[in-house]
Amino acid sequence: MSSQKDNVSVSVNAVLNFRITEADKAVIEVEDFGFAISQIAQTTLRSVLGRAELDDLLSEREKLNQDLGAIVKKHCEPWGIEVLAMEIKDVDLPVEMQRAMAQQAEAERERRAKVIHAEGEFESAQVLTDAADILSKTPTAVQLRFLQALVEVSAEKNSTIVFPIPMIAQSSSKR
Repeated sequence: MSSQKDNVSVSVNAVLNFRITEADKAVIEVEDFGFAISQIAQTTLRSVLGRAELDDLLSEREKLNQDLGAIVKKHCEPWGIEVLAMEIKDVDLPVEMQRAMAQQAEAERERRAKVIHAEGEFESAQVLTDAADILSKTPTAVQLRFLQALVEVSAEKNSTIVFPIPMIAQSSSKR
């Protein structure tokens, strides 16, 4: 069967549960009620699922089951047959479609990971900006931060340490 909206062929297995409530009607109203019910169920399955999109077929199965059951029930009631349930059991997708869906899911996971990473970078930039603002207002805090960085570097037993010393430009009044 193929979904007309998505133009994807799928194989669908469904089950129909029914019981005969009026045996005389089931025999008189239709020649072979078992075959007739099977034909109505198959036709209804093709019709309803043919109008559905693939995503709905995979995710909205409960609603589709209700629609299928209601349509088949309407046809079978005049025959003295009560439809208890019609349910989609399995939906088999072509291998190419399975691969395409796996690639789509992988791309979506990558997209979410990039968004989360970007949000983390944004938060980090905000915190660093706040820290820079605080440090710029307090020269002593800058000096303490500098000494803390020296302690961290010396803990790694490096043999060379470069001391950046801020140079304050003085304007000369004599020239």
